[in-house]
Amino acid sequence: MSELRDLALFAFVMALGQFSPGPDMILLTRTALAQGIRAGVMVALGIATGLVIHTSLAVAGMAVAFERSPVLRKGLAWLAAVYLGWIAYCLLRSAFSKPLPASGSASVPAPAGNPYLKGFACNLFNPKVVVFIAAICAPFLRGEHPSWWPYALIAIVVIQGGGLWALWAALLQWRPLRTRYERSARWIDGAFGIALIALAIKLGLDA
Repeated sequence: MSELRDLALFAFVMALGQFSPGPDMILLTRTALAQGIRAGVMVALGIATGLVIHTSLAVAGMAVAFERSPVLRKGLAWLAAVYLGWIAYCLLRSAFSKPLPASGSASVPAPAGNPYLKGFACNLFNPKVVVFIAAICAPFLRGEHPSWWPYALIAIVVIQGGGLWALWAALLQWRPLRTRYERSARWIDGAFGIALIALAIKLGLDA
């Protein structure tokens, strides 16, 4: 019973962390609004795939390597900053290179690229994800646990992450919200692009 209680607590804490503002949320929200639920779910699956790697590293104790190896940490931070800058460039180019759509028109197309791969790369290239997950997992890995315990933590992070992000993509299909987006797509994309630039700059400064 105590193990089930601990897993429920872990799932609750991770759910709060999953929806904290960051590159994953920005990319998923923009993609789901612009391209629809299928593309949004593909981004969610890409994020979940990235979480498989991050959570496995965190549970295996590899987060310590990021703390003890400044070169590795800085290298990944710069790689993440460059990737986020590229996404921001694509958003800003899409926002200001085309005329605004007429009311009631079809959704504005997003920058070219595979939604799954974009979600996967966005999550994978963010070194803060593995550090965050490691910090959350650490208290739940202390003490005596069954052999299946680490795998249960990994499964919760991955399934919960993919499920919640896919649900968020579905909720964003609410017609009034989509109609408002179509009318303001240029400015919303511009705002997302600027937010990603700010995140990229912050990663570079932290490095």
